[in-house]
Amino acid sequence: MSAHSPVSISGVLKERKPTANPKSGGIEKILGVEIQLEDIQCMNRFPIESIAIENANFGPAQRHLQIRTEKDIRDALSFRSRCAQICRKHLGEENGFLEIETPLLFKSTPEGAREFLVPTRSKGQAYALPQSPQQYKQLLMASGIPKYFQIARCFRDEDLRADRQPEFTQLDMEMAFARGQDVMFCVESLVRRLWLDMLGENLDKPDTRFDMMVTRVDHMIPVDLISKISPLQNPIVEVMKLSVSDWPAETRKFVSDFMVSQQAAPFLSNPAGQPGFFIDDPSKPLFGLQPFGFEAAEQIDELFDLDVGDLVIIQARENVPLQGGSTMIGNLRLALHKFAVTKGLSSATKGFHFMWVNEFPMFTPSNETEPGQGGEAGISSTHHPFTAPASLQDALLVESDPLKAKADHYDLVVNGMELGGGSRRIHSAEFQEYIMRKTLKMSPERVGDFAHLLEALRAGCPPHAGIALGFDRLVAVMLGKESVRDVIAFPKSGKGEDLLVKTPNDITEEQLRTYHLRLRDN
Repeated sequence: MSAHSPVSISGVLKERKPTANPKSGGIEKILGVEIQLEDIQCMNRFPIESIAIENANFGPAQRHLQIRTEKDIRDALSFRSRCAQICRKHLGEENGFLEIETPLLFKSTPEGAREFLVPTRSKGQAYALPQSPQQYKQLLMASGIPKYFQIARCFRDEDLRADRQPEFTQLDMEMAFARGQDVMFCVESLVRRLWLDMLGENLDKPDTRFDMMVTRVDHMIPVDLISKISPLQNPIVEVMKLSVSDWPAETRKFVSDFMVSQQAAPFLSNPAGQPGFFIDDPSKPLFGLQPFGFEAAEQIDELFDLDVGDLVIIQARENVPLQGGSTMIGNLRLALHKFAVTKGLSSATKGFHFMWVNEFPMFTPSNETEPGQGGEAGISSTHHPFTAPASLQDALLVESDPLKAKADHYDLVVNGMELGGGSRRIHSAEFQEYIMRKTLKMSPERVGDFAHLLEALRAGCPPHAGIALGFDRLVAVMLGKESVRDVIAFPKSGKGEDLLVKTPNDITEEQLRTYHLRLRDN
């Protein structure tokens, strides 16, 4: 019988003196009793010869042994389970939400993200796995359900990052007769409850985030300076300040060390150009800002209230409207701050700073990387096509100038990371169909994909609003994990693979015939 093998024991339970060390190896011992052993049977044998489990470093292909041997993983899964229980209690028992499961076998509709298709044995027909329960929860609002929530599984066939998985979990909510403010208030209450119960933290704290304001300056700096930092024609140029030392020489060394570090790699290979660094140094012309020219140097000095040793950074990017995601200078700001912390030149951020981001555009120009709604207007819904305009004026702009219309959409952000997003929905079938047909210029066939939703809206659907919080990401943020993979029992790799069970796997010829499929080259 080898160590780590499961056993069945029988004997007599007896009192004993409590052990001096109640915890050993992450295992809590039972105190005050012991078993006088009479029989022990090995239920299964652990192959100790082939696997040295003590001090082993198991990889994703042995995830079951990773979980068994790494207490940190088990603790994260336990933490996640307790968070889910709190969400259910807070929403369901204390605030009148109904937890309702929605189908996983849905239909293909152009909400915005790429879908996973599930072929059927009926020739030419397939299900689609849901990008989110969005349409079903709106159908529930039309069905007379006042408050809905679900800890839902979602699926999106998109490029993977540290905070993305092809299948993920979100805390999904929807409220009838509600505005965006009502949803945000409800979410704030839940988040405060989670942080207090799980972390013992009261979120009513001052902002402890670092202050590195980003400002656009291409209108004030010389053209020749712009051409030195970027090959782009007429780019946007933004500036920020970082204080790392009162000594220009120390700041200069900090920049040199950063630029040869691994963290600088994405900024050195940026097709829009590398960042420009300038140090406030009284021994230099214009205190080190001479390339800006006298007027611009004076304006930047006043803008940031520069002190000796301060670092001024400029970065160019393409001059295109309404582009989502992080900018390069935003990523550079995070990288520089993290590097300054490792060098002992800046304090690590403490606590959690939450904020709501709103006033998103309703529509953005379509691009090749996102499928959008597949319309012919050259624009797509920024969030999804069911998002309501922010005001009556924005509703009028949908017809006259849609790219200027703002949406009643809101994102919850903590320490610069998006936790989730929601919106007030369109509850008028006529306006919803107008956006699809006239604004987005979707084909009749694609509009027909939403016939079920339009019919439900026509059936006296009340105004409603909702949100979806990324549950994997929420737990990872609470635990300070770099990746959502650290809080998922069986996560996919960066290539979308489960290395333990070896998925995805090849389709057999028999399966191809059963589901009327044929493989094509390219």
